[in-house]
Amino acid sequence: MKKKIAIILGIALLAFLVIGASSAGFLDFLGGDGTATNDDNTFIVGFDAEFPPYGYKDDNGEYVGFDLDLAQEVCDRNNWTLVKQPIDWDAKDSELDSGSIDCIWNGFTINGREDDYTWSEPYIDNKQVVVVKTDSGINSLADLDGKIVETQKDSSALAALEGDNKTLADTFKDLTQVADYNTAFMDLETGACDAVAIDIGVAQYQISQKGSDQYKMLDEEISSEQYGIGFKKGNDQLKDQVQKTLDEMFEDGTVEKLAQKYDTYGVPGALIQK
Repeated sequence: MKKKIAIILGIALLAFLVIGASSAGFLDFLGGDGTATNDDNTFIVGFDAEFPPYGYKDDNGEYVGFDLDLAQEVCDRNNWTLVKQPIDWDAKDSELDSGSIDCIWNGFTINGREDDYTWSEPYIDNKQVVVVKTDSGINSLADLDGKIVETQKDSSALAALEGDNKTLADTFKDLTQVADYNTAFMDLETGACDAVAIDIGVAQYQISQKGSDQYKMLDEEISSEQYGIGFKKGNDQLKDQVQKTLDEMFEDGTVEKLAQKYDTYGVPGALIQK
């Protein structure tokens, strides 16, 4: 009896070891610890899908935009597969830290975030402006005194109005944060707010879509900033490869050519020339 028990225990132990080894191999396939890892030839770009002209969904339901065009060209030249990953802008840091995305590339402001990411060199000089209804009677920043101004959460316009331009914001009746600029423009249309503080490229897009007879951009700007590609802190290897490719694209005129597709948004004039 004891011999039979020993044999059974031996068989059970052998089965356990085989299963364990198989599981280990499976986990190695997934990435070593049960967590899937990105293939070296896959480049996952995190972006705000409602931020034209840098990243947005077109009438055909496709994700397009200047930054996505740049990313596609970078991938083509490196034999990478581009994955366009729309993200909740509030969750961008957790997405990057977890490895769900390889970078944040979507009109992403460097100013004020210099130490939070490993950055590419800046490639766009962007302005923050104010859009109002054409018949609103608001013609200058001073006319925003006592008005309700909306802007997107965690946006460059919000940072500007809470930072160097806080004196201006203090004259508003209210500075309201909304989830996205589409919501802000709906509120502007219904009269729920009097003005929208916004990136100039997005402003030009919204005005082109809704009509210059309905909306206008104030001549005075709130601030100016630089856009770059944000990588996880310390990921210099990937940043360097992307930067090297971008530099080549600037030198051979590809960046300028892609920017011309978004001329109505002022992208060519905002390029930081190398």
